[in-house]
Formats: sequence, C-alpha cells, structure tokens
Amino acid sequence: MPGYELIDKKEKKAINEIFEKQELFYNGKRVKEFENRFSKYIGTKYSVAVSSGTAAIKTALISLGVQRGDEVITQSFTFIATVEAIMDIGAKPIIVNINETLNMCPNELQQKITKKTKAIIPVHMLGVSAQVDKIMKIAKKNKIPIVDDNCEALGAKWGKKRLGYHADICTWSFDNGKTITTGEGGMITTNNKRIYQTCREYKDHGHQNNPNLPRGLDTHKIYGFNYRITEIQAALGLTQLKKLNIILKNNKKNYNIIQRKIKILKKIQFRKIPKKCSPLYDCLIFKVPSKKIASKFSGLLKSKKIITKNLPSAINWHFAKHWDHIFLKFGYNKKKLSKKFFKSSEILERCIAIPISSKNQFEITKKTADKIFNIAKSLNLN
Repeated sequence: MPGYELIDKKEKKAINEIFEKQELFYNGKRVKEFENRFSKYIGTKYSVAVSSGTAAIKTALISLGVQRGDEVITQSFTFIATVEAIMDIGAKPIIVNINETLNMCPNELQQKITKKTKAIIPVHMLGVSAQVDKIMKIAKKNKIPIVDDNCEALGAKWGKKRLGYHADICTWSFDNGKTITTGEGGMITTNNKRIYQTCREYKDHGHQNNPNLPRGLDTHKIYGFNYRITEIQAALGLTQLKKLNIILKNNKKNYNIIQRKIKILKKIQFRKIPKKCSPLYDCLIFKVPSKKIASKFSGLLKSKKIITKNLPSAINWHFAKHWDHIFLKFGYNKKKLSKKFFKSSEILERCIAIPISSKNQFEITKKTADKIFNIAKSLNLN
C-alpha cells in the first residue's frame, strides 16, 4: 500500500521549512536533490521530476519523437492514463492482452508490431514486473524503444537491478496511492542524455535553462508544457524516499502473513510472478474458479470491511474492455471490445486483489488473513 500510510512529523517538518524560507516554487534545490537521489536509487544516470505519472508517459513519448499517426503498443490491464497519454499526442494505442502475470503477453506483442509502431509500453501492474527479457528481445529485434510504465512498482527488481533500469526510458507516479507519495507527482528515468535533455525542456515550456542567461531571456529549441513540480512536492518525495526500505520490508512481512494463511486453499491460484522478479509485495492477488465466485468473494470481503485494489473494485478504470469512450473512434463498441479482450477478461474477472499495508501492524494483518481464509472456506474454496 502507499507511502501516505507512513506520513508523520518528518514530512510536516520538511514542508514547514519551505514556508519559513519562502522557497515554494519550481526548479529549486529540493527538486534537483529529489531527481539526483531517485536516479541513485534506481541506478540510472538521469531523472526528470514531473507533475504526474501521466505527464511522465506523455513526455517520454515526446522525447522519442512519437507523433500523430504513429502506433504505440501497450496492454489491456493498466490505468487508463497510459492510453490517454498516447491519445493526447495523436498516436494510436494498440492494445494487447495480458497473460497469467497480469501483464503484457509477449507472444501477442510480437503479432501487433507494424511499420507504424514507434514505442512499446509494458506496464508493471500492482507491484509485479512484466516478462522483461522476452519483451526486450522483441523490442530489440524490431528496433523499437521501450517506455516502462512503472507507476505501480517502485521498489521491485528484475534480477539484481531495480525495475525500470532496463528500459530506454521509465516513468513513475507519486500520487496518493503509490509506493511513495508527493500528493501528485511523477518522475522519468533514463540513461540516454538526449532523451533526458528533451524531457527536461519539454516539461518546462521548452526552457533550456541556460546558466549564462536570466530565465526571461532563456533559449529554446522545442515547444513544451508546464509539467513541473514544486519544492513542496520534492520535499515530500525526499522524505518518503528515505522511508522506502521500511515500506518494502513491511509490505513483504504483511504479504507473507496472508499468503501463508491462504495458500492451503486448493481452489485458489496465486498470480504468476516471473522467476527473475522480486515484487513490491504491496498487493496479494489470487484467482478463483469463476467470475460469479469472485463477485461473491468481493462482496463478503466488503462486509468484513476488507477492501480490494483495482480487482474488482476499480476494474472499469484499469481494463481496456470498459473504455468504449476511447476506442469508438477506432471502430470498437462495447461488444467488440468484449470480444477483443476475452482472454484478459477470463483472467481479470476471476481475480481478487488484496492491498497490503505498509504499517508495522502484523497482528491486524493476521486477523485480516483469518477473515479472508474463512470467507474462502464459506465459498467451498478449500
């Protein structure tokens, strides 16, 4: 679960200091420090702080030269912002189904590539990586850059590296539901200097920030937008970043408490996690035998005041099957979308996603695990 759970006097102190020094605005020392520390954590050369994860994805695509009429491939299970960012620059989103990882299906990805494909956006949903090696191999073979949407998996690893290190460019979100939060905010990471410079300029109206000129006389090569963050957001980010290891540690402990309790249930199936992935452990996902049982399970969880995360509670905003308002212009109504994403539906509509608390409340987690287990037994899933 998100970093807001651990907000305390440290964040308040960091914000109060800004007001005392009247250093409220953008492009200040805290923003630069946040970018530098984030790069160090991920292991990349460059970071660019932006106003949201959505802004990060759009800016990343701009930096790669994606434009109107191009195609960008992403997956059916993602927050709607991934597709909105593609649409906002005039490109066409090409959506592939997911597999048992709940992430992009590499086999279908290969089938969707055309001469118009200018980028691939794998989304590492709910703390677990996509099949990075397979997707990278396909991208490299076709000479297509990868934009990782890692907004929901900060802290996860692929092999020995932080997830996001392997992509040409990676995007992150710090909204109130993410691993660490700045209220609203995002980040772009890359090892490519040209991409970095384009992102830095685009998110600041095209400013090149020439150190030898006052801002009012600054130079520019491209147009841009205002996707900057303030010193307040950066101060929150710096404070939360220091808590990230605690968040990851508590996530894993609480995750394991619930998983150990329910793994003996014969009729549930845990989400498939790729062997090289060390997940975020912020969400425990399992699949039940049918959509009908999933609906009953969710209702019983709600009656016990146990929430779900995205599945099924917010599936309309996280599954392309429900976005006919976007895809009508491409000839897809609700009926056609249901047919197109049947494979994804068969998986997602049988899933239950239990959010994991970042707080050190292991006794409360044990009680939650007991409730989940008893609900499963009442539905004859043992």
